[in-house]
Amino acid sequence: MASEQAAPLLCAAITVYSPLNHFGLKESGLRGAILGLGGVGHMGVKVAKAMGHHITVISSSDKKREEALGHLGADEYLVSSDMTRMQEAADSLDYIIDTVPVFHPLEPYLSLLKVDGKLILTGVINTPLQFITPMVMLGRKTITGTFVGSMKETEEMLEFCKEKDLTSMIELVKMDYISTAFERLEKNDVRYRFVVDVAGSKLDQ
Repeated sequence: MASEQAAPLLCAAITVYSPLNHFGLKESGLRGAILGLGGVGHMGVKVAKAMGHHITVISSSDKKREEALGHLGADEYLVSSDMTRMQEAADSLDYIIDTVPVFHPLEPYLSLLKVDGKLILTGVINTPLQFITPMVMLGRKTITGTFVGSMKETEEMLEFCKEKDLTSMIELVKMDYISTAFERLEKNDVRYRFVVDVAGSKLDQ
């Protein structure tokens, strides 16, 4: 595996592989969703699809529909503000991996889970999130979180990605592009990971 491909897997891929492994969600045939299609989210689609899951991408707008369905291989695309489609999808998912790193309500997504379904938080958010308890109680649902993974899981993930030929969508840049890369990150203008080629950069001694 090329170094520029292995590097982002140590963050994005393990972040989704670890909870699927830990919570017993690796078996084929499960119905899952990835909330937010960014660096972690796009690997979530790839890893879950490679496990044989039916995957829905949930996003706040329609702009990533073609990429999710056409390029990443997701099965369905759901815009969270489309109340009709959200209601149609109620009680249909075994799990949701929530990658959104900013404040957002949890109730709309809890309603999509089956009995015993899991909402797995991966986004670091400093604002308290809220939900009403019946949304969790009535379906015996779980709200949980995950942060990267263990060394053993990382080794397993790399072997899994190698076996399934999974790669991250990256943009390889040199050291002299760092400032521009940060500016583009602030504008959410990257699909989906920058990888810095330190060895190939001309560095001042």
